[in-house]
Amino acid sequence: MSQALSTDVLIVGGGIAGLWLNARLRRQGFSTLLVESASLGGGQSVKSQGIIHGGAKYALHGALTGSAEAIGDMPRRWREALAGDGELDLRGVRLLSDAHYLWSPGTLAGNLTSFFASKAMRTRVDAVKGDQLPPALRDPKFKGKVYRLNELVLDVPSLIARLAELAGDGLLAGERIEPLHEADELVGLRVDGREIRAQRVVLSAGAGNAALLAALGIEQPRQQLRSLHMVLAKGAALKPLYAHCLGGGPKPRVTVTTHPAADGQWVWYLGGDLAEADGVARDETAQIQAAQKEIAALLPWLDQGQIRWATLRVDRAEPAQSGLVRPDNAFLAEQGRLLVGWPTKLALSPDFADRVLQALARDGVQPGAQAPLPELPRPPVAQPVWETLLP
Repeated sequence: MSQALSTDVLIVGGGIAGLWLNARLRRQGFSTLLVESASLGGGQSVKSQGIIHGGAKYALHGALTGSAEAIGDMPRRWREALAGDGELDLRGVRLLSDAHYLWSPGTLAGNLTSFFASKAMRTRVDAVKGDQLPPALRDPKFKGKVYRLNELVLDVPSLIARLAELAGDGLLAGERIEPLHEADELVGLRVDGREIRAQRVVLSAGAGNAALLAALGIEQPRQQLRSLHMVLAKGAALKPLYAHCLGGGPKPRVTVTTHPAADGQWVWYLGGDLAEADGVARDETAQIQAAQKEIAALLPWLDQGQIRWATLRVDRAEPAQSGLVRPDNAFLAEQGRLLVGWPTKLALSPDFADRVLQALARDGVQPGAQAPLPELPRPPVAQPVWETLLP
């Protein structure tokens, strides 16, 4: 029988939200143990484009939405952490781009008139041209308009690795998770047969939360999945581009981020409207053809001859909402010692941690005596998706 353990907070799910929460708790003196059944960041996190949104994406139809308000302070908080001056010390995480851009391929769409008139947006958008343009758009044939957003793009694999460092010895690889009850009260979990007691248990496993809740015999909160069909492109002709390309609707026509591959080439990761409804319905071949057609229309000077393509299906896990709408904020539900949540977006991981810390403070949960942990099996860090799909 494995040695029983005890901790202040037991976290299940080693994506960025769980790892960020784990580091915040440890910094405030709590003992923690984070359980991951596969690889750290290997679910939704490593498939993220790494954009720390500041709200502009959610105001493209000309009105400042709840999402834009909720997420507006996230770039500042992440920048402070990257500089080592914030709630976490994320020095060493690779910053891919200090800004994300809005890119209009021709004349401005009519709905952008009200977008730029929004008082909340004025300090977040600046026009750029010439050598200030993203490298991929510095071509004489480019006739569009580009605006710099107060956002940033991170290298997600290096972020996962840094957060894993901050976890110290408090990571546990565990596949079979069962409830640990005492007098009909949840007092912890049994992980691969090992009893782990905790003052609070937090489920932050993204899409895995549904199975965890079922294993605990709990029906609420319910989960929704929003499917995406992302496209990856790799080749020597590609240059860095981090931008939302505007279409005529409330969503970006295509969102492009650029990531370094191990062989020194750049990989474009394409999301936005391309990856949503129609894209989800397409098979891989049709989705690649749609992406090639879109890039040819937007960047006709780009030689696609030596570019290799792949697609990736992603399920965005969120708390269930009427009509599958996107939640505005990070989400947290509480049932006794159990807390269940989804950050809903990478950028909102600090907001998710805030909500857990507020719940602990409200309930008077304080750091307890910390016993040293034995040597535990440690989950690996996930590999970038482009290294397996486009080696």
